[in-house]
Amino acid sequence: MLVFLAAFCLSNKIKAQQVIPIYRNEKVSIEKRIENALELMTLEEKVGLCHAQSKFSSRGVPRLGIPELNMSDGPHGIRAEMQWDKWENASWTSDSCTAFPSLNCLAASWNSSLAYEYGKAIGEEARYRNKSVLLGPGVNIYRTPLNGRNFEYMGEDPRLASEMAVPYIKGVQTNGVAACLKHYIANNQETLRSSINVEMSDRAMHEIYLPAFKAAVLQGGAMAVMGAYNKFRGEFCNENSFLLNKILKKDWNFHGVVISDWNGVHSTLGAAMGGVDIEMGTEGVKDYSEYYLANPFLKKIQSGAIDMKVVNDKTRRILKTIFLTSMNRSKPFGIFGGEEHTNLSRKIAEQGIVLLKNHQNILPLQLNKIKTIAVIGDNGTRNQLIGGGSSELKAKYEISPLQGLINRLSPKVNVLYAKGYSLKVEEQSQLKKEAIELAANADVIIFVGGLNKELGQDCESIDRQNMKLPYGQDELINELLMVNKKIVVVLVSGNAVEMPWINDVPALLQSWYPGMEGGMAIAHILCGDVNPSGKLPFTFPKTLSDTPPNFFGITAYPGNGTDVIYKEDIYVGYRWYDTKKIDPLFPFGYGLSYTTFEFGKAMLNKATIKKGEAITIKIPVKNKGKLKGEEVVQVYISQINPTEDRPSKELKTFKKLLINSGEIRDAVLTLYSKDFEYYSNKSKGWKLESGKYSISIGNSSKNITEVLNVNVN
Repeated sequence: MLVFLAAFCLSNKIKAQQVIPIYRNEKVSIEKRIENALELMTLEEKVGLCHAQSKFSSRGVPRLGIPELNMSDGPHGIRAEMQWDKWENASWTSDSCTAFPSLNCLAASWNSSLAYEYGKAIGEEARYRNKSVLLGPGVNIYRTPLNGRNFEYMGEDPRLASEMAVPYIKGVQTNGVAACLKHYIANNQETLRSSINVEMSDRAMHEIYLPAFKAAVLQGGAMAVMGAYNKFRGEFCNENSFLLNKILKKDWNFHGVVISDWNGVHSTLGAAMGGVDIEMGTEGVKDYSEYYLANPFLKKIQSGAIDMKVVNDKTRRILKTIFLTSMNRSKPFGIFGGEEHTNLSRKIAEQGIVLLKNHQNILPLQLNKIKTIAVIGDNGTRNQLIGGGSSELKAKYEISPLQGLINRLSPKVNVLYAKGYSLKVEEQSQLKKEAIELAANADVIIFVGGLNKELGQDCESIDRQNMKLPYGQDELINELLMVNKKIVVVLVSGNAVEMPWINDVPALLQSWYPGMEGGMAIAHILCGDVNPSGKLPFTFPKTLSDTPPNFFGITAYPGNGTDVIYKEDIYVGYRWYDTKKIDPLFPFGYGLSYTTFEFGKAMLNKATIKKGEAITIKIPVKNKGKLKGEEVVQVYISQINPTEDRPSKELKTFKKLLINSGEIRDAVLTLYSKDFEYYSNKSKGWKLESGKYSISIGNSSKNITEVLNVNVN
């Protein structure tokens, strides 16, 4: 045995005392293990960690028994296994995942506990599939309703996105899987995403676009961050030292790994010095050894053009991620699919679906008076899990809205279907005729329309061209109304749409992309098995011309071809509509229920707050209806007579309460002095001004039931 060990050491150039190195001993601190491994590695091995070795993995150090990092697209489910070196499905038979609802559906739940369950479950599936890194969640701000990837994000408000992202990340990482926060930062459009340069004020950056990333790192403990495709202030985000080295790694003390978006690196020196640690998906090279952070990186280090401490820093970060994921012997085994995840997927959809209109209480459906329901619309049967770009999923199954209603109502109610509209223009006339004939003889019409995952709609790589419903849906709805007024519109989409028919249809549901159990969730809401409790995570404007970027013209969106300037500054979403007094179609935070809630008199524990202190608000909420339901208490603040411009209100905290019929429950919420701060462009920092502030309490940004005053000293 001694002869064998000696031979092994010589052949691998390892000293005898290092045969059982510290880096494999999990009882030793991570820092000591990292330094030990660093000492044993060659320069070539260190560089080898810094770039991809396949489409979805980066190298380890085989000589030292250090494994690779395996990555998977998320964040709504674990993507089907891809071929090693091709953008093609590997055709496995064991990689059909649980497809969860889109992240904006999760955000619409306003339920942070549910966000943790979501993250934990998807982390379990990633762990079971031996994935080290889950590429998600996405927390880019909903700036324009035309962005093709809005469905992957968590809405227009930085506080809501923060409160949902933090527990999601914690849930994922309980499984020994790194959550990779994306896309850092300002990836708010798909049009020209790989070249457009974003310009914004420091204030907009700190108040709107950074907070969710900051919370995810400092509070959520995210192990990984993915750089965005776009440029920011003249430099690509994956090579942006200001964003990556100063803000992320220095100011926020981030010790995790920065992973480039696929094909997001453009130069060796930029990547090396800009702060990205692992380069993924670079196109136009013969093999992985020619990536910018591969042989070209090695040569620059060997020539002295790049200091060794640069590669050592990257190596430390990558090793830490490997030790906490791939080499973490205490991580659980994981779970792939199963009834628990299926039920959770349905629960998230049910919590996130938003009831936007319910005239004369047409919902829930009065099933004792209904014999025939006509389900009309292509989205009634369309598979919404394929397409959309990197978020596409290979699910075990997908229950469509039509199938969900059949499962729930058959055989007592006759559920019939007509496609109504099509992606193919030549089919439209006949499909419309069939739909109208079916609608005329139905007791109720369930129109399932909206958008889909086709290019130019809710899809990666290209934005929408307008806010209108595609394929003649507006005209079809109007013609259906002419033969039957009892229409419930169910919108499947990740974005706001214009609704010229809104005054004529009695009921409207926003279902987002509700995942594999979405059809059952929709049926449960329509039939009253579940009381809707979702609230909008972003504003629905009446028209595109009302949106902040559109107001400022092409230079504000989509840009002049080179630059896009965020001229609306901090006035994003409801901050814009409320401050400018523009009535939206549906406001931020809005959502109806089948029961009625009443907010009682709110109480503050004190009338003055000083820097470093907190103030507590207690709001009694009564369920005055006959059904158990959930309400979201939302608390906004505003400064009275500010010295610098501030929005009319800003969301600072919220709580979702489950309340039985006739019951009163107290929502107890806390505001901290930092919640009253703003970022001053003049003084280049956060500022807390003394003076009077108002605390607005309500169940949407527009429906404020009470305003309290507080002094900040």
